[in-house]
Amino acid sequence: QVQLVESGGGLVQPGESLRLSCAASLTMITTYVMGWYRQAPGKQRELVATITGTGITNYADSVKGRFTISRDNAKTTVYLQMNSLNSEDTAVYYCNAERTWPRVGRYWGQGTQVTVSS
Repeated sequence: QVQLVESGGGLVQPGESLRLSCAASLTMITTYVMGWYRQAPGKQRELVATITGTGITNYADSVKGRFTISRDNAKTTVYLQMNSLNSEDTAVYYCNAERTWPRVGRYWGQGTQVTVSS
């Protein structure tokens, strides 16, 4: 059974940093595009960042230059380093794993709360 377990969320003040981690119980993890999504109250879930098995990254415009996604395939873990946080970053952050080869797969973690408030 595939599990994605996020950790690292919490309450921080504007301008501070957090690092989220996602431990994935996946085999052949390099075949997955790993990503972070977030959902704020009353809003739809949105893409934050993705990273391919070879390390190609993609970011939402709202987090470019502030957030960095990375992965350690040996540890089957994905990270999201978040700097210069502001109140608009407050949301539940979800880890995601998707692939189309050798079999289609799409998995979500349970989410971790990030709250940015003074």
